[in-house]
Amino acid sequence: MQSMEPFQERCLDFSANIIEVIYQIPEHRRSVARLRQLEKSATSIGANIAESQSAQSRLDFISKFEIALKEARETNY
Repeated sequence: MQSMEPFQERCLDFSANIIEVIYQIPEHRRSVARLRQLEKSATSIGANIAESQSAQSRLDFISKFEIALKEARETNY
């Protein structure tokens, strides 16, 4: 089985980039609630993938990845 490390690193980089973009938005242009939700969904992607590495079963592993996919779709939206 291949290592998940490169994928997890990409997720971490993505999260860091989203946070960086959020803090580049001028304060008077920020909608705090929406940006907080963006930050939460973006960082949740990698967190769920990392959690999948400790899955108790194949179904648990799949479930964690499905949650990560939902978070990615929310972030994209």
